Amino acid sequence: MKYVISAILAGSIAVACAAPVPASLDAPVIAEMPAFDYSSVFGADDRPAADYDDYGVRKSGQVLAFIGVTPGMTVVDLEAGGGLYTELFSRVVGDTGTVYMQNPPEFDAFLGDSVAKRVDGRLANVTKVRKAFDDLSDIPDASADIVTWLLGPHELWFTPDGAEPGVLGDPTATFSEIARVTRPGGHLVILEHSAPAGSPATTGGTTHRLDRAITVGLAEAAGFSLVKESDIFANPDDDGTLNVFDPSIRRKTDRYLLKFEKN
Repeated sequence: MKYVISAILAGSIAVACAAPVPASLDAPVIAEMPAFDYSSVFGADDRPAADYDDYGVRKSGQVLAFIGVTPGMTVVDLEAGGGLYTELFSRVVGDTGTVYMQNPPEFDAFLGDSVAKRVDGRLANVTKVRKAFDDLSDIPDASADIVTWLLGPHELWFTPDGAEPGVLGDPTATFSEIARVTRPGGHLVILEHSAPAGSPATTGGTTHRLDRAITVGLAEAAGFSLVKESDIFANPDDDGTLNVFDPSIRRKTDRYLLKFEKN
């Protein structure tokens, strides 16, 4: 493992009949590494100017803190798109870390040259992965400390124009691949647009939303346990029925943010 989490537990407990415990031994002393200063990766530089417009809407600082990425980690950024979060992960993990930037080939036309402009000659610790969600063969077994999928699992039920259904990946096989590349104790972080409880998975291909229960079920079946949840994207005014690109709700959808741990 390339990164180090240090938790030094020092102290002892002395017990004597009718004798008070010395004040210096009342409790163990715990020394922890300071939290990473995520504000340090948002400074002005040569990244695309549009990133700075998106950080606030995406609550990127809070999302980074929730994910918990730290220097030296290996991160898999599933459905990275143009790489807004890839850039942030790259800057956090640093020279001793690695980021895998995954997008399916079917996204090429949509992405244009944005991936090349983002990575080539700029982000030396980023490896591009151009494969379906259920084929992460470029990534070694148990190598990832964190896998992120931000606003993406619903794509497993989406069929791009002119493509065959299921071309982006089989849901069960995809989560099995995520489990394969994640180390024991590593984490999977998912951000997704909420669909009404009980909705079929096919809403992923229509409204681009996914019922939380479906997401949790797929992750748990692949060997993950839900360990943390955030409501920073909750919107009680969104009933989950509109397409996420509808102007009345776009970028304001009710979303769930989940962290799973690999068993």
